[in-house]
Amino acid sequence: MSVSKRSYNNWVRKYAACRLNRIEIAMSDKITIALSKGRIFKETLPLLKAAGIEPLDDPETSRKLILDTNRDEVKLVIIRATDVPTYVQFGAADLGVAGKDVLMEHGGEGLYEPVDLNIARCKLMVAGRKGEQANGTRLRIATKYVNSTRRYYAEQGKQVEVIKLYGSMELAPIVGLADYIVDVVDTGNTLKANGLEPLEHIAAISSRLVVNKASMKMKHASIQQLINDMQAAVK
Repeated sequence: MSVSKRSYNNWVRKYAACRLNRIEIAMSDKITIALSKGRIFKETLPLLKAAGIEPLDDPETSRKLILDTNRDEVKLVIIRATDVPTYVQFGAADLGVAGKDVLMEHGGEGLYEPVDLNIARCKLMVAGRKGEQANGTRLRIATKYVNSTRRYYAEQGKQVEVIKLYGSMELAPIVGLADYIVDVVDTGNTLKANGLEPLEHIAAISSRLVVNKASMKMKHASIQQLINDMQAAVK
């Protein structure tokens, strides 16, 4: 009886270990991709499709924050653009798509940046009132890109006061809040409409595919295949 019981217990342990191993393998096959709504999402869709991934819901009309795809093992999480690198860095997402402006501000810690997707292109620039020169030795710069702005002026050996804003940057020089602004510029029409002009080019911006470093090791085959497929689709 005791032998039979020991055999049964051994069988239970082996069965449980086998089940746990299968669960770990299944979990390792799951991939979460962090995206933001709007232009980046729309321009990323054809690249995801090239990798065989298509969302089953439209984030512009759905209230879901986690979207299923045509592949059971792949989920899309819809978050703020500025949060994408943070989600990927800390492993809440395996991959993500973020603008270079956001990545420069974040710093890129804990991330691989394997592919420039060549989408959502624009420029990070200094802009100010047309035909006016700032007075004083210490410039005031309004921006949401605080880290990038400080780094840019530090490289030039200039001391500046950086004022953090979250929107309507163009208003700052007009009302005297700041001498200049640092912001992303696409067509320049918004600057022109508010009497501003681009003055200095800081960086060319496009969206990049970013990957969590631990996920790249643990799920290497699946993630590398996705990277290869998206890279092949980049124009």
